Amino acid sequence: MNPEDIILQTEGGSIVILLLVAFIILCIFLGVRIVPQSEKHVVERFGRLRSVLGPGINFVVPFLDKVRHKISILERQLPNATQDAITSDNVLVQVETSVFYRILEPEKTVYRIRDVDAAIATTVAGIVRANIGKMELDEVQSNRAQLISQIKESVEDAVDDWGIEVTRAEILDVNLDQATREAMLQQLNAERARRAQVTEAEGQRRAVELAADAELYAAEQTAKARRIAADAEAYATEVVAKAIADNGLEAAQYQVALKQVEALAKVAEGQGKQTILMPANAMDAFGDAFKMLKGGK
Repeated sequence: MNPEDIILQTEGGSIVILLLVAFIILCIFLGVRIVPQSEKHVVERFGRLRSVLGPGINFVVPFLDKVRHKISILERQLPNATQDAITSDNVLVQVETSVFYRILEPEKTVYRIRDVDAAIATTVAGIVRANIGKMELDEVQSNRAQLISQIKESVEDAVDDWGIEVTRAEILDVNLDQATREAMLQQLNAERARRAQVTEAEGQRRAVELAADAELYAAEQTAKARRIAADAEAYATEVVAKAIADNGLEAAQYQVALKQVEALAKVAEGQGKQTILMPANAMDAFGDAFKMLKGGK
């Protein structure tokens, strides 16, 4: 074997080795898949679903398995949508909604629905109309939280086959047409006027009740004072009657003489310009009173 043949063989062997190394590197490159944390990859083999690769390092069969879809699993927000709806009391409203969702099972989302955003938006619109059609306008505005919960549950049931989780559904606004707004404003003003009249009437009634209570209290106090005075007078009469019963006529004369003395004392308390008329037997009455006082002692 000449040197040229040896060189050719050596060069040929080197090329084969290089090609083999290149093939091995290519297989490693095609067989190792690194998936980001926020994604899932759908792998197909000969056009059919093979597997779903999660975040991290994954291995596939080179040249047979191919990543067909790279799906983000981050939460998404649909564009705000406005749809018309009619309440059970025949009021036309415009409802503005917003929906947040994320993909949990990419294999279902990829192979069962073409445009997931449009599908969810259409589903939400139908569910909103159906739920609002069961409620009156006042219920729609006052029970918004309950309505949102019902819509979210209905949407979740509808999109469950698509591998999607609805994380949040919001009703941003409920708008009314101009005629309905004016009617509601008139109703609101009438209700305010009615409440003002009721408040004023209740205030007047309360004032009358307080005045009646005050009169009743004054009458009770007057009656109480009269009762006390009557009790005192009855007690005094009882004492006099007992004294008369015990001492006879002398006790009665003593009381009469004592009253006369008290009357004269009150007259004497004047400014000194009064004319005092004394009965003829006044001195006898004084004498009798002093005698009784001494006798009592």
